[in-house]
Amino acid sequence: MKPTFASATLLLASTLALAACGSGTPTTAQSSASSPASASASASASAIASGPVTPPAPPAPAAAALSVKESNDLYSFTYSYPGAAGAIPALKAWLDADLAKQKTALAKDAGAGRDEAKKNDFPFHPYEFSTEWKVVTDLPGWLSLSTIIGTYSGGAHSNYAYDAILWDKQAARRITAIDLFTSKAALTAAIRKPFCAALDRARRQKRGTDWKSDGISDFDSCIAPLDQVLILGSAGRRAFDRIGFLIAPYNAGPFAEGSYEVTLPVTPAVLAAVKPEYRAAFSSQ
Repeated sequence: MKPTFASATLLLASTLALAACGSGTPTTAQSSASSPASASASASASAIASGPVTPPAPPAPAAAALSVKESNDLYSFTYSYPGAAGAIPALKAWLDADLAKQKTALAKDAGAGRDEAKKNDFPFHPYEFSTEWKVVTDLPGWLSLSTIIGTYSGGAHSNYAYDAILWDKQAARRITAIDLFTSKAALTAAIRKPFCAALDRARRQKRGTDWKSDGISDFDSCIAPLDQVLILGSAGRRAFDRIGFLIAPYNAGPFAEGSYEVTLPVTPAVLAAVKPEYRAAFSSQ
């Protein structure tokens, strides 16, 4: 039985409000005592003074989130992204193109898999692909997204991996989180010790409080933080003050343990590793 996919990310909801007000001079019974000519002249003068009435422009519609689900005998395909991403035209275009690319690749691979199964006379199980982009944080100049990509191609179980998008709103482009830092070496030096400690705490939660790292085996020793999927978050929602590491199965433990997530605060040491042009986007603790 294939495991289900799960992820925990921030959920951002947007609301729009429209307020309208108007003023005018109320009419009274006294107008009936005025002559038609006087009333006509008064109306004309009022129209000339105020000009033609222009109706207010309708509010811009809220960007709609996208969710595509398709299932048939060949494959099951799911792809979604939030309204915060759909509101950025260039990012929306990138996501829509990725959706089309992933669906085309899935259909091609599933077709080849079905042909191979028929050729060798063994059962064919429909292929699967799913990704659900979610908001990590939405700041005035940045949008941080993450997703779990789930796949199944007829093996013993499904597989999944992480991915992330960091969108620079001012430059209107996708940028990797590591590009905001002076170098991988500088960031690694700032976070490796707390990262390894946090990872071992997470391992103890899954393996029991008596577990201790032997520092030798792949599933016991620390791993390279920047070989994982790096995301930037914000608890204060003003600047990046959190760094997250999304660790796929097999990277820090056996598949049965599932994935790991490590979150660290942005410390002065981390801030020192940020490129000068991006430091205003960060807040240290």
